[in-house]
Amino acid sequence: MSSDNERSDEPDTGAPEQLALIRESVRQAKVPRAKPRTWRGATLASELPVARVLVNKGALHLDQYFDYAVPEELDADAQPGVRVRVRFGAGERNVRGGRREGGGLIDGFLVERLAESDYSGALAALASVVSPEPVLGPELLGLARSVADRYAGSLADVLQLAVPPRNARAESKASPEPLPPPPAPSPGTWARYGQGAAFLEALASGGAPRAVWTALPGPHWPQEIARAVAATLASGRGALVVVPDGRTAGRVDAALSAILGEGRHALLTAGSGPEKRYREWLAVRRGSVRAVVGTRAAMFAPVARLGLVAIWDDGDSSHSDDNAPFPHVREVLELRAAHSRCAFLLGGTNCTVEAAQLVESGWALPLRADREQTRTAAPLVRTVGDGELARDGAARAARLPSLAWQTVRDGLRSGPVLVQVPRRGYAPRLACERCREPARCRHCAGPLEAPDQQDLNCAWCGRAETSWHCVACGARRLRARIVGARRTAEELGRAFPAVPVRTSGRDHVLDSVPDQPALVVSTPGAEPVAEGGYAAALLLDGWAMVGRPDLRAGEEALRRWTAAAALVRGQPEGGTVVIVAESTLRPVQALVRWDPVGHARRELAERAELGFPPVSRMASVTGEPQALAAFLAAAELPPDAEVLGPVPVPGSEPGRPRRPFDAPPGETWERALVRVRPGSGAALAAALKAAQAARMSRGGGGAVRIRVDPPDIG
Repeated sequence: MSSDNERSDEPDTGAPEQLALIRESVRQAKVPRAKPRTWRGATLASELPVARVLVNKGALHLDQYFDYAVPEELDADAQPGVRVRVRFGAGERNVRGGRREGGGLIDGFLVERLAESDYSGALAALASVVSPEPVLGPELLGLARSVADRYAGSLADVLQLAVPPRNARAESKASPEPLPPPPAPSPGTWARYGQGAAFLEALASGGAPRAVWTALPGPHWPQEIARAVAATLASGRGALVVVPDGRTAGRVDAALSAILGEGRHALLTAGSGPEKRYREWLAVRRGSVRAVVGTRAAMFAPVARLGLVAIWDDGDSSHSDDNAPFPHVREVLELRAAHSRCAFLLGGTNCTVEAAQLVESGWALPLRADREQTRTAAPLVRTVGDGELARDGAARAARLPSLAWQTVRDGLRSGPVLVQVPRRGYAPRLACERCREPARCRHCAGPLEAPDQQDLNCAWCGRAETSWHCVACGARRLRARIVGARRTAEELGRAFPAVPVRTSGRDHVLDSVPDQPALVVSTPGAEPVAEGGYAAALLLDGWAMVGRPDLRAGEEALRRWTAAAALVRGQPEGGTVVIVAESTLRPVQALVRWDPVGHARRELAERAELGFPPVSRMASVTGEPQALAAFLAAAELPPDAEVLGPVPVPGSEPGRPRRPFDAPPGETWERALVRVRPGSGAALAAALKAAQAARMSRGGGGAVRIRVDPPDIG
């Protein structure tokens, strides 16, 4: 049957009327049809119809808030702190019905709601509220703003580091109810420190002490951190602990679980996975958990009623972020302690120059044990210098001194022996051949280098040095050598064929080793923990670590050595450490005496005399030569600013990932250092940020990158 046979004989007069009624009802509808796009014709919120939004644009010239209109249907969810989607980039010509339209969708955070905008033009409407979960509170926003200003960066870039990516599954699950505060812990091993018990009492009573803690060697420091956290929780406040890596976080996590029990703290590390990490982060933000231990990104954790911020081993390079604006955990936690008026604890077996400066300035007080306690906890340290190596036949034949052989043989009778081998790729710094005094520029005191192995140049200001002589002894010959670390380790393994040899390094890092005779060969920073402690340790090729072309070479070498030696049993238990380095070197002397604080204080005094960081503030500006010159000429630097350089920047090494400030392949970049006196650091950061924002707003001109307080300045 055809369709024509089904049609009615009566005229179809009702269809046009029905279509007209449908069109009219659609026109009069209050809810627009294209809801998530432009909200064209939608009614705005009756109260506070303006949303101030921080868009996810890291460009410095866009480091500001933008106002958007709030549709009525988004009124309930569009609360301060939530994630939103907005249209960004629409021109003023694209205005329809008094509302701006167009532009690409971009993420952002709703900062606040206002009754009216100070912008006189048409506003675009919020496209959508991603989630009604408020993730950006006023305290975190204020901290991020301070960090951005200190490092000449944008607020959006800081929030990218502070707020983890959203996970809908984790967000949909409710967080558990918070547990009541635990009882105040006993001092435990804190009693070994002169003011240790008083420090815990101050935390438990709601105080805000600031301390630089030089921890004794041995396995007790994770429990001591856990007791400080427990004392803070007992006062009804929260605590935050930031450590360099996941292995260290695991040790502190286990100690917290033993003292606090389950459910009172959160572990925030990259190894947890995105869903678990975001779930733990939400539990902290919602107030279900008030104690946090984690790696670098945890420095921004939104802990409620923050009472303590703590950092362990602040000299570790992992504490410096590799993403713009490159904040350091220590500086961020100092800002948090000042903003929240909470306690501050900087701990480690070593003492950095920055930590010594905090004590010298009076901002923090020292927290350490007396010499008797130190001698009991530390191992015996012995040295082997060039003179002993030259007279030692075994060392010439096997590249290992006789003292090291004997120490290994004796140590293997009672437990494992650690062998620390420097990483490959350390470039030596030039020094006096006679007295080992580092060779420095007469103009700016920067390190001298010889790229072509002939002409001497300064690595900071680039000036040539044609008549160098040692300021300490007057000698004119320089020295730079590195002993083959890998071959030395292989020879050591062949010398003890019946003993198992285990390695720990970049490709495979061991967490722990059993308390059994074994040789554990490790690169610095990858040393596994031995159950019961190592019986002995060998620190090989000390010159390779002290001779790096960096201002922090001595400080970093001592930090690496003390970290490894702290894993060895104490001297009363027979623990021995042998370091192959000249005993006259200052870091070696500090290790023998186990006096990292004295070494840091002497370094600080020298840097103050020469105008080095951290006494002075410094910024590194890197880019193409013409762009760099134009940038420095346009920047309104503080009157006391001193520009060192520029000097060429080496390109990235083949086969290794390119770092943010390495020159791209085939391009030539230069670097200039800008140094100012104490008190002018904020002015320097503001000047560099303003110059970069003006440059980016104009567009073009080549790449220029800024890093305030660079960890590596040569």
